[in-house]
Amino acid sequence: MRRTRLASSRTRYACGLSALTTDEPDMDAFAKAIALEAAAIDAGFALLFFSQSLVEADTLSRALMSHAPALHHAGCSTAGEITPQGLEDGHVLAMLLPSAAFTAVSVMVDDLSSSGMDRITSEVEALRRSLRARLGCDRTKGTFALCFIDGLCYAEEAVSSAIHWGLDDIPLLGGSAGDDLKFETTRLISNGDVTSDSAIIVLIATEIPFHVFKTDNFVPTDEKLVVTSADPDHRIVREFNATNAAEEYAASVGIVAQTLTPLSFASHPVVVKVGGEYYCRSIQKMHPDGSLSFFCAIDDGVVLSIAQPKDMVESTRAALRDVEERLGGIDMILGFDCVLRRLDAHNRQVFRDISELYRVNNVIGFGTYGEQYRSMHLNQTFTGIAFGERQAAE
Repeated sequence: MRRTRLASSRTRYACGLSALTTDEPDMDAFAKAIALEAAAIDAGFALLFFSQSLVEADTLSRALMSHAPALHHAGCSTAGEITPQGLEDGHVLAMLLPSAAFTAVSVMVDDLSSSGMDRITSEVEALRRSLRARLGCDRTKGTFALCFIDGLCYAEEAVSSAIHWGLDDIPLLGGSAGDDLKFETTRLISNGDVTSDSAIIVLIATEIPFHVFKTDNFVPTDEKLVVTSADPDHRIVREFNATNAAEEYAASVGIVAQTLTPLSFASHPVVVKVGGEYYCRSIQKMHPDGSLSFFCAIDDGVVLSIAQPKDMVESTRAALRDVEERLGGIDMILGFDCVLRRLDAHNRQVFRDISELYRVNNVIGFGTYGEQYRSMHLNQTFTGIAFGERQAAE
């Protein structure tokens, strides 16, 4: 790995990508820096992840359109950022893709709550035609897809499935936009547009070797919770095992219901078995009546298992080691990390260790309200795309 640190807010990687970060609210200055760096590396596309506690989406979008109007971009608000310095809060991160190594096209799909899934699949197919026109050929090898979705839209499962359906063999990953655990409004930005209740799909073709992966740190136990009363449209569970949801969950994990917090849910996840694999169905919050809101789809009859967390640092390190072996070395990783992993890392006092692990493996990205991986919408998972060096491929 060859990386050149040019300044505290700018990092260039051997694969050609460049990352800029700031924790200052002056978006005009940051947009100017983005424009200068885009010109320096001939970037054709930028990904942007931002904390709404630092900057409003409209302010960031206006600054970009003013200082870098020709730079196509897409991004979303976060529940924490992963910068070249590790895990952070209250930052803006810009990831610039040089045109010499990456060809990117994107589309924003708005009004998810009223959109049919056929429309989303059609948008993906149109995006593939656009990429084919740019490349002069139709290819899936060397192409991957990113998606960013409003993390409060209750539609991630259907949207991820519809996108995956239109992609054929192109791998998909991404993250649900956050709002620093306020659970009020998340925002997406794309080429001057700022919306909620939307999804952004980005198709990227590159000659740089890459590998798409995911990792989590939990194993199921024999303790079961059966959903016996739910509001699936709003992802709310009222009862487990015909008992108040919060009380039954708390009893299962050995906690007093009145003391349940997001940290409790992060440290004691529940999982569902799908196709022989277990996937996390993370709890977002408890309501005054003892019902529980989830980050993922939930319905009557779903059988959940209480999960036992594994060592987060060691499981993540093992996953990154496997990626390194597959690629012959990691240059950098674009990662989407569930906010509940961050909370759990704080709770188990391994936050600094995870942050350092991300830093030394050149991970950048953001904290999510959910992760997309191929056709699945996940929780309490890290999904990522790791890039090797062009020289390794040659």
